[in-house]
Amino acid sequence: MRTITYSKNIFLPVTNLCRNRCQYCSFRRDLDEAQLIKRSRALHLMEEGREQGCSEALLTLGERPEEVEGFQMMLAEEGREDLLGYLIELCELAIENDLLPHTNAGLLSQEELACLQPYNASMGLMLESCARLDAHLDSPGKDPGLRLEHIACAGRLNIPFTTGILVGIGESRWDRIQSLQAIARLHAGFGHIQEVIVQPFDPKPKTAMGSFPRPQEEDLLWTVRMAREILPGEVAVQAPANLAEPLTLIEAGADDLGGISPVTRDEINPNSSWPREEDLEGRLLPYELKERLPVYPRFIERGWHGRRTRELTALLAGEDGLRRKSISSRACW
Repeated sequence: MRTITYSKNIFLPVTNLCRNRCQYCSFRRDLDEAQLIKRSRALHLMEEGREQGCSEALLTLGERPEEVEGFQMMLAEEGREDLLGYLIELCELAIENDLLPHTNAGLLSQEELACLQPYNASMGLMLESCARLDAHLDSPGKDPGLRLEHIACAGRLNIPFTTGILVGIGESRWDRIQSLQAIARLHAGFGHIQEVIVQPFDPKPKTAMGSFPRPQEEDLLWTVRMAREILPGEVAVQAPANLAEPLTLIEAGADDLGGISPVTRDEINPNSSWPREEDLEGRLLPYELKERLPVYPRFIERGWHGRRTRELTALLAGEDGLRRKSISSRACW
């Protein structure tokens, strides 16, 4: 029986302030509407996540918010002087609450990645596309060369890494092939890519691309098949379970469904609800659905996950490196 994996997580939107202005994004806010997650709010979500048996804290934020005037005042209100320090504090809080951090903070320098590495089980950054697209005209951080260099920096540091492509934002099929090949080359060089997301474009109201069509199912299936063909077998192909019917994508080659949360919504795609685990199990027969950690088993064996996450990882992981079924909290030990 073929195994399909997923991670049970909480989504922590650290801040929705961002220097980029992607034409499809509803997460980003201008300063008058932007928020920085309060320490008390983050702690509440972590405690609820622990109670609900989650193992991952997904920390996501807009890119380089410190370049936006007014952000430093938001940080000061939480008693912090720099964003990196606040991210590390949130990661430490997550670990204390039996959650393994996975941070996606946009473009970072190798030095910043190195600072965050000890506190994260894995990290991530969507490549989205190697093509230069109209959707990214006002988004300096979506330069493909910069994003590929960020992924390479993570590889030099042996950080287990999640990346992916966004399907349906104006790119061609050839662009997708080139993007997948670029990711495969990075993995060949560093061996650090654990999964590649094939994420369908989800049009958002009141955005510049709000009236654009979703990618057709056949186009998405073709992309998943190409991803499975181009990427090494050890790299998972992820099809987010809240953005498309998972069964057909699994049959096309996907073997992971990404994060599913019983606590928080998908802040990037807020109108797309997570499916329930029990519903997925029934819909995916004859495939076997298994929960994993945010760090994949082979990286646990290598010891590539951050050193501050290793004790908790050892408690949460079973002999196969996936989520231990019978233990949901450190308090049980």
